[in-house]
Amino acid sequence: MSETPKPIEEMVAEERMRAVPRWRKALVRPELGSICGTILVFVLFMFIAGDSGMFSAEGFINWGTVSAQFAILAVGACLLMIAGEFDLSIGSMIGFSGIIIALLTVQLGVPAWLAILAAFALALAIGALNGYLVIRTGLPSFIVTLAFLFILRGLTIYIAITTTSKTIIGGVREAAEGDWLAALFGGTVLKGLFSWLAEHDMIGTFVAGPRAGQPVVEGIPMLMVWALALIIVGHFILVRTKFGNWIFAAGGDAQAARYVGVPVNRVKILMFMLTAFCATVFATCQVMEFGSAAADRGLLKEFEAIISVVIGGALLTGGYGSVIGAALGALIFGVVQQGLFFAGVESSLFRVFLGVILLLAVILNTYIRRSITGER
Repeated sequence: MSETPKPIEEMVAEERMRAVPRWRKALVRPELGSICGTILVFVLFMFIAGDSGMFSAEGFINWGTVSAQFAILAVGACLLMIAGEFDLSIGSMIGFSGIIIALLTVQLGVPAWLAILAAFALALAIGALNGYLVIRTGLPSFIVTLAFLFILRGLTIYIAITTTSKTIIGGVREAAEGDWLAALFGGTVLKGLFSWLAEHDMIGTFVAGPRAGQPVVEGIPMLMVWALALIIVGHFILVRTKFGNWIFAAGGDAQAARYVGVPVNRVKILMFMLTAFCATVFATCQVMEFGSAAADRGLLKEFEAIISVVIGGALLTGGYGSVIGAALGALIFGVVQQGLFFAGVESSLFRVFLGVILLLAVILNTYIRRSITGER
């Protein structure tokens, strides 16, 4: 006699209770591609640029600083993309915020701390406006933020030229000297530790030739500190808080999320404000580092941020991604960009790399998702 078929409820329960192999869990991790890419990139440049000083203390600070620039922007772009939206105005926001700080401090004599706070306030307001327009009009965020890309860039150039007759404003470092808030964006930390290491010759890479006894690397740039802080906070919010669940829900299925009480509109507006905040952090660090602001700074940074996020495993459709993955994508960019320089390769090939790695990342992410979920 044939066995009596099991009730459908029992079959479903058995399917849910079935153990999922670890390798299968690993494949659905959004960081998988970026972890593999990071290992591959480091191994590659150890072979082709290992003796060029790329992995010395100076080399580490070099490509670490560039990676930090990408990472700061990638954190905001990652959380926004997981929420199902894009922000193409990030690059223009960098130039806009920098010019605002420079104008207020150099031209108007406003204290640096107040100028920095004003720049952040303006940026957050514009980010909120971006989100509000996307929600209220129902237009794709691609279109709304593309419009603001041009609006902000044009407005930045106009403000700079009409007030100073030039697009580059210098003298910020002098105007911000001794300012308590400016110090959080410029300069370095752990200077004492690096000096102690050099004095005691604890690590050979910290001393060199005529500079023996003096640190080759004076400290860790604040740009790297900001990047690390944003990565830690962003990751914690995404995976350890209810708000992080809301971000995933808003990008996965906004309508279903609304039915269960998720404030989707508020979540998305806050994520637009976050990208503006990250862009302003980047701009402030840059202004304090160079002592000047330029209206054209931040060009194409929005695309580099999005590519970092995609390499990190985020889906363009939203609802899936990882801050750690985005940070690793930024690290890959920084290592490759500076690695080409250390290896003596034509720097224009970096753009070729961006295009190739973006295409490969999208194909890999799509393949893994389909193989696991059974989608066609």
